Amino acid sequence: MQYDLTEEQLMLRDTVRRLAKEKIQPGAAARDEKGEFAHDMAELLRDNGLFGADFPEEYGGAAMGMLSLCLVIEEVAKVCASTAVILLVHELGTMPIFLAGSKAQKEKYLPSLAAGENLIAFGLTEPGAGSDVSSLRTKAVKDGAGYVLNGRKVFISHGDVAKWVCVAAKTDTTVPGHKGISMFVVDQGTPGFSIGKHENKLGIRGSSTVELIFEDCRIPAENLLGAEGQGFTIIMKTLDFTRIPVAAQALGIAQGALDFSINYSKERVQFGKPIFTFQGLQFMMADMVTRLEAARQLTYKTAAMFQELPKDLSRLSPEAVRYSAMCKLMAADTAMTVTTDAVQLMGGYGYVKEYPVERMMRDAKITQIYEGTSQVQKVVIASTL
Repeated sequence: MQYDLTEEQLMLRDTVRRLAKEKIQPGAAARDEKGEFAHDMAELLRDNGLFGADFPEEYGGAAMGMLSLCLVIEEVAKVCASTAVILLVHELGTMPIFLAGSKAQKEKYLPSLAAGENLIAFGLTEPGAGSDVSSLRTKAVKDGAGYVLNGRKVFISHGDVAKWVCVAAKTDTTVPGHKGISMFVVDQGTPGFSIGKHENKLGIRGSSTVELIFEDCRIPAENLLGAEGQGFTIIMKTLDFTRIPVAAQALGIAQGALDFSINYSKERVQFGKPIFTFQGLQFMMADMVTRLEAARQLTYKTAAMFQELPKDLSRLSPEAVRYSAMCKLMAADTAMTVTTDAVQLMGGYGYVKEYPVERMMRDAKITQIYEGTSQVQKVVIASTL
């Protein structure tokens, strides 16, 4: 698999890197402290045409592919993981439409999503259905020309600011497990759809995470994605694709922490010389950069592999599923290790909010949890062997 970066991808990476340093990095700490969705960052990403990186040209996207999207997310995450999440969730929320949407549905939703004029979220997790998708209890009952939706979703990123939410619900309760799940697009403002609790999070605090409540929420039949009962297939393939941008976010967080801690170690003098010269710390940094580069190569290869695959409901090969899970597992675990070591390298200064590495360590943790925990990724990997 060829995945060397093209000249266009290198230009994209360098452009986003400058944008991140000049426009995103300066307010990262303040956004973390405020703990609210960063509307100004969404506007910045929109103004620079970054929402449509992986969208088809026919719907106003740039059609740059999965690897280019990962490059963008990685560069943004180096300075602010919360801003990178905006792009990540946008891809996650849109993927069910890419995979299962009809031509009419794509024409309705994709142009404004590609332009970043509207945001979209992904409504899957419930109080009793996290890793176990088959346990979801939200129901959509056919009623005349539409469906009546009842249930509750939790930990939904940007569910309060999104124009639309792709929601998983049971349409057939007579069949066991994951069977009978369907996927719908629900418009914000639909009667019966309300926002509940706003979570106060450890990390990625510049993004919002909320509870969604559906009480006799009536949605038209044309908002069903694919056919009834296809929901589980849509969900699983969505996650196969979108684990890769999560890996890219983890890479960016880790690289940002590594860069900052190395620069610090060259300036921090103890025992009459920079701590960078101490072999014990050099060994730490050697491990950090080696693990990070290994994770990056695995992620880039996977992204290159997936941008050649059709965004539809055709079956993925076991190898593709395995690579998706492997890159997310390795990048997330590497991000947690590297950011923790970056704090350790800086000692007491790493532990205080005056410096960014403690925020990066907090941000890194979520990459081991959302879109499938590291333990779930190992189950997925093993299932393909």
